[in-house]
Amino acid sequence: MDNNIFLYNTLSRKKEQFVPLGDEVKMYVCGPTVYNLFHVGNARCFIVFDTLRRFLEYRGYKVKYVQNFTDIDDKMIRKANAEDTTVAAIAEKYITEYKKDAQGLGITPATCHPRATENIDAIIQLISTLMEKGFAYEAQGDVYFSPSAFGGYGKLSGMPIDELEAGARVDTGETKREPMDFALWKAQKPGEPAWQSPWGMGRPGWHIECSAMSGKLLGESIDIHCGGQDLVFPHHENERAQSEAATGKPFVKYWLHNGFINVDSKKMSKSENNFFTVRDAAERFGYQSIRFFLLSSHYRTPVNFTEQTLTSAKASLERIHACGDNLSFTLEKAEERALSEDEKAVLNALEGRKTCFIEALDDDFNTANATSQLFELVSDINSALVNLPFPSRAFLSHAKGLYNELAGLLGFLKPEGDSLEKEVEELIEKRTQAKKSKNFTEADKIRDELKSKGIILEDTAQGVKWRRA
Repeated sequence: MDNNIFLYNTLSRKKEQFVPLGDEVKMYVCGPTVYNLFHVGNARCFIVFDTLRRFLEYRGYKVKYVQNFTDIDDKMIRKANAEDTTVAAIAEKYITEYKKDAQGLGITPATCHPRATENIDAIIQLISTLMEKGFAYEAQGDVYFSPSAFGGYGKLSGMPIDELEAGARVDTGETKREPMDFALWKAQKPGEPAWQSPWGMGRPGWHIECSAMSGKLLGESIDIHCGGQDLVFPHHENERAQSEAATGKPFVKYWLHNGFINVDSKKMSKSENNFFTVRDAAERFGYQSIRFFLLSSHYRTPVNFTEQTLTSAKASLERIHACGDNLSFTLEKAEERALSEDEKAVLNALEGRKTCFIEALDDDFNTANATSQLFELVSDINSALVNLPFPSRAFLSHAKGLYNELAGLLGFLKPEGDSLEKEVEELIEKRTQAKKSKNFTEADKIRDELKSKGIILEDTAQGVKWRRA
């Protein structure tokens, strides 16, 4: 396999050639804590690394993609208490809602979607191993991991352990020995869900869940671990420490992290109360516009979320869709004949766009540059449809194939037709019949009716085309 893929590794702080550990790429992406609808900041991680998975598969790799659901957590317990229901009910509700939004965003379901509560045995086994090896200890039913016992703690975040210790604290009621120690298991408090363990009734800490589920489903060492930049410390730092302490092997070969989404120069987050749920944004701009907005910048750069940026994303996406519509429409009317020299020249240029598109994604998954190449391809196709006299079916089929290939890889293809499209086509046919019957008053009436619905008609040599205004 021709492998020119380079990815920026947070651990080494440089771009590295991607060389998988085995025949199957093992990829773990931190999923949502399911206590609410997820926001656009969360969506960046889910969309970016879904698209990376698509690209790896496009390049010929087999990928096992695991994305978890954290379905037991302090926030979930508070939510359940506030709504006078159970944590399990909250989890079921928001996992269902997650799937609705993920489908709208064009996110491919993971190979596995493990839940923390379904992996308690694996979590307990991992904690027991860490205790046996001297990296963890029990204190009044709680179990803590000791970073000071693990050499190299802080390597992922780039912070020496003494600097990290300076910013740590011990909260009231905690029984840990040192400020940097973090909980692997939490003793049950009144009214909390709990499971039986060697240390009494309790529940897992957040960090241990991902290590246990990754180890169970992907093995001791994996190729890629992804998440938002805010997860580098402490979540991923702690995952790395506890996993490597337990196995004595490198946990992850490539750590990838996407940049923040800002609103008025502040990171979008629930704690800042400046977040926009995907559901709310989709109602105004459409799910696919969100996907386009998040992929039109390099995944590691911060982006600014505004009404203007989403409006611009929607307009750009409509331009891409219009090209596909024009190709399909012209292809229906095209004749079978050999490619002309002009057509061959255009197709060579389109193949060049494809080469540049792939090179952009090979270079640290630069979807911004890839999107630019897609627009160049769209521009070339649009020009050809105007300038080539009656393009051949062979030309249009090849151009449509390239368009579908590149736009499809990024998830930008127009969704399947809806009831509006069927209604429009029926009205266009009625208008065509009215014009044939020289009933121009009726034809104009239908044109005006469609215009009121935001549909613009264009009479061309190949027939009537329509587009949304």
